[in-house]
Amino acid sequence: MSHRERGKGAMVNRLPDVLAAPAVQRSGPRVALALGGGGARGLAHILMLEAFDELGVRPTVMAGTSIGAIFGAAYASGLSAKEIRAHTEEALTVRFDLVRELFSARARGLPSVRRFFATPTALLAPHVLLDILLPSRVAHDFADLSIPLKIVATDFYGLDMVVISEGPLRRAVAASMCLPAIFEPVIIDGRVLLDGGLTNPLPYDLIMDEADITVAIDVSGAPVPQTHRAHPSVTEALMGSAFIFERSIIREKLKTSQPDIYIQAGTSHFQMLDVFKVKEILAAAAPAKERLKVQLDRLLDVQTLPSLDAPDGDQLMVTASAVERVPRAKKVRTAIMKRFKRKPDETGA
Repeated sequence: MSHRERGKGAMVNRLPDVLAAPAVQRSGPRVALALGGGGARGLAHILMLEAFDELGVRPTVMAGTSIGAIFGAAYASGLSAKEIRAHTEEALTVRFDLVRELFSARARGLPSVRRFFATPTALLAPHVLLDILLPSRVAHDFADLSIPLKIVATDFYGLDMVVISEGPLRRAVAASMCLPAIFEPVIIDGRVLLDGGLTNPLPYDLIMDEADITVAIDVSGAPVPQTHRAHPSVTEALMGSAFIFERSIIREKLKTSQPDIYIQAGTSHFQMLDVFKVKEILAAAAPAKERLKVQLDRLLDVQTLPSLDAPDGDQLMVTASAVERVPRAKKVRTAIMKRFKRKPDETGA
């Protein structure tokens, strides 16, 4: 049976008829999906999930950092991208109610956590934002997920990455999204955990060996020059510093290992806290969604194609597009041909 045909034994998601995910999974090679951190820019992940749904491709494993963990948890719980988009747009459109709710829930943590920062009154409880952004049907525990998920956080005192893949799901997501000085840290097993972007802003390396094809969505930012002044404001400097180290981490990772499909979502010019610009962010990410669909569809067909340049300076790098030049892509190609029992001359190579 061709991988374009609907498999009889594919997983069926029990969702409402109107907003249900694709009823049948597109059969074929196993696909791993990594959703990176980047604050509000990560709203672009919704469109990338839509691309998967529209292609009928269901990831077999996922990894997420920060906002990537939020949308990863929702999708791995069995919600469709359409459901996630509808809920997110509704939640973030009511701007003043959201702000009031967030600030009325300022953190009231343990005394030891209050001493963690000098100004505890500036901290917010991450669980409150999760209650707004996560639909009620999101799983309560990793064991209840329909797709295996790895969530990245950072151990502040241990100076290391923490990968969470079991136990309470919302607690793990809360830890992964704890931006320093904005959200109160989450304590799990005696460790003080902060935003996963501090150590692994794009965690594709955690799932590369668990699938035939790895897709990584990068929503990290870049400082944007201001026309009305020569230097950044204090806030812009702080946020821009985060952009720089996130990009540096990702750049160094790409030097040693590359996903098969790597996409910068086209939202780098938005600020980390631009959560109320949801419509603008989704519109900016639309071209990247279409490129993802083209590249993933063709890679599933074991075709080679040149890399495509994304608009406004962002780039789309498809490491598997040059099949004969990338060692990992050769492995993917071989695995796919074996799966479908194709001869080399039948792949168009």
